[in-house]
Amino acid sequence: MKISQQKFGTSVLLSPWILTFGLFWLYPLIYAFYLSFTEYSTLGNTTEFIGLENYTRIFSDNLFWRAFVNTSVFTFGTVPVTTCFALLLAVLVNSSRIKIKGFFRSAYFIPSVTSLVVIALIFSNLYAKSGYVNILLSLCGLPYPERGWLLEPNTALLGVMLMDVWISAGYYMVLFLAGIQAIPKDLYEAAYLSGATAWQQFKYITLPLIRPTLLFVVVINTIKSFQIFVEIYVMTKGGPLNATTTLVYMVYEHAFERADNMGYASALAFIVFALLLVFSLIQMRVLKAKA
Repeated sequence: MKISQQKFGTSVLLSPWILTFGLFWLYPLIYAFYLSFTEYSTLGNTTEFIGLENYTRIFSDNLFWRAFVNTSVFTFGTVPVTTCFALLLAVLVNSSRIKIKGFFRSAYFIPSVTSLVVIALIFSNLYAKSGYVNILLSLCGLPYPERGWLLEPNTALLGVMLMDVWISAGYYMVLFLAGIQAIPKDLYEAAYLSGATAWQQFKYITLPLIRPTLLFVVVINTIKSFQIFVEIYVMTKGGPLNATTTLVYMVYEHAFERADNMGYASALAFIVFALLLVFSLIQMRVLKAKA
């Protein structure tokens, strides 16, 4: 009797979450999956089942492959750099003996909690034709895009990538710092007494023991990078000449800016989900195998 009462009480307490989960997550997911097999007219509110036509159309769409390449370049170009940079910052902050290292920890983290829209607008001005980036490059005698970074197909995506590294490094630094500080100091003391150098301590103590944190950082950073949208929407709108069109921005464009493409956009969204799932599983298997 008591067990059944406990189960009933647990069900009552969980019911608000279950209802919210079903209404705002599960139902939209199932409905979007259904729409991916239809030609749904938002203007006429009509739905026609067309089977796998949206999916076959995706793989014959040149813009999809361009968006896939852009997203892949962005992801595999930023994730390793951000991860290494964040780990370096974490090691430096952790080993620093200065009294104001808490200030540096907070300063590195601030870009991660600042509005992406605000940062994107600031960098849009920095990357402009007469922005500070071009001014500094010209003073150093280095080549620079004369029309501005975001108006040249060869530099637009690179500019967004550099901004993303600057934004994200502080957040992942905090995660790495938490993992490093959880390592027992006795291991470092024993290694120091044995004559191990700082590099050897990092290679044989720090790196193996923070591998779970490293796996977490790489996976969530890959997911975040693969879903890049706000920066593209604010800074480039996918241009110039689709040089910065990404998969998620393509989903948005077909769903909300092109009439009667909600079914195609839903199919695109599930393709992105499948790609993310595959990449995440590969990363987890590779990093776990090296553990």
